[in-house]
Amino acid sequence: MKNRNLFLIAAITLLIYSCQNKSSENGNDITISPESGTSYKAGDAVNVTIHYPASVKADSIVYMLDSVRVASKKDSSAVSLKTDTMALGARVITAKVYQGGKLQDVSTNFVLLAAKAPEELTFTVIKKYPHDTSAYTEGLLYKDGYLYESTGNKGQSDLRKVDLETGKVVQRQKIDPKYFGEGSAITGDKIVMFTYKDKIGFVFDRNTFKLLKTFNNNVGVEGWGVTFDGKKIFLDDSTNRIWFLDKNDYHQTGYIDVYDNKGPINMVNELEYIDGKLYSNVYTTDTILVINPKTGAVLQRVNMKNLWPNSQRPAHFDDDGQNVLNGIAWDDKGKRLFVTGKKWPFLYQVSFKKK
Repeated sequence: MKNRNLFLIAAITLLIYSCQNKSSENGNDITISPESGTSYKAGDAVNVTIHYPASVKADSIVYMLDSVRVASKKDSSAVSLKTDTMALGARVITAKVYQGGKLQDVSTNFVLLAAKAPEELTFTVIKKYPHDTSAYTEGLLYKDGYLYESTGNKGQSDLRKVDLETGKVVQRQKIDPKYFGEGSAITGDKIVMFTYKDKIGFVFDRNTFKLLKTFNNNVGVEGWGVTFDGKKIFLDDSTNRIWFLDKNDYHQTGYIDVYDNKGPINMVNELEYIDGKLYSNVYTTDTILVINPKTGAVLQRVNMKNLWPNSQRPAHFDDDGQNVLNGIAWDDKGKRLFVTGKKWPFLYQVSFKKK
């Protein structure tokens, strides 16, 4: 994600430099504020001002936020942008200056951060269940008394239906060994499962596990965590971006970028939609985030480090650093939250609360 942010800022800077140079070459010296890269907190007003010499006789100025028109003026008076409901991340402002039948563009950008630091939560273990240590957990779901789990690693990936109380696999569909399985989501009578780097997705019948179809997934860098809110699919991709996909044909319909009050949170991974919010673990860490699905703001954060203490783990259990916390499932009817990790011997029912 850091590389993508650098490319984005470089592209934005090039755009601004190009526009400002063009204005200077024409003798107009049109500039715009705020300065490129300025950070704001959600809720702050962003005051945008065009500056130009008296020789410029503007007929009108149209302001665009990214590609959406947000205001127009007949003069250079400031435009105030409200940010309280705006999606977080890098946003581009373009002013289109019309004069004498000609158009000149000048642009800048700002970065919108979360309004405040995430609320810190603690966890309590309510119950512990057995978990299959062969399961390299990528996606974890709960529906009608069973867990549904998608697993990874080439040659070992599968989709499984699991008895919660015993941890036994009661139904399984193996994935073609050339694919590395990733996250999954239940969408009605289907289960949608993605792959890591193969740009392929699978659609299974939820009852029979019969493969109904495959589809090309060209959204994002990679396929990681997935969840479904009843209307759209959420998919993350190894960065801080969470994509929105159409539930029927899986094309991109939008996205959010995940930020706290300091900056982007990279490697958001396994996803679960719970009571109007997104829950996600941060890959290779002991952190679970609670995210606003409309803006990308991190609302809460819980440190799960002592869920399965290192002192209780077998020697050399995670020498390669891959058998990490990964797996969040929600029992909507029973209001139970389950978490586990890759190849962990336990699945935990937990509750979160304020410190």
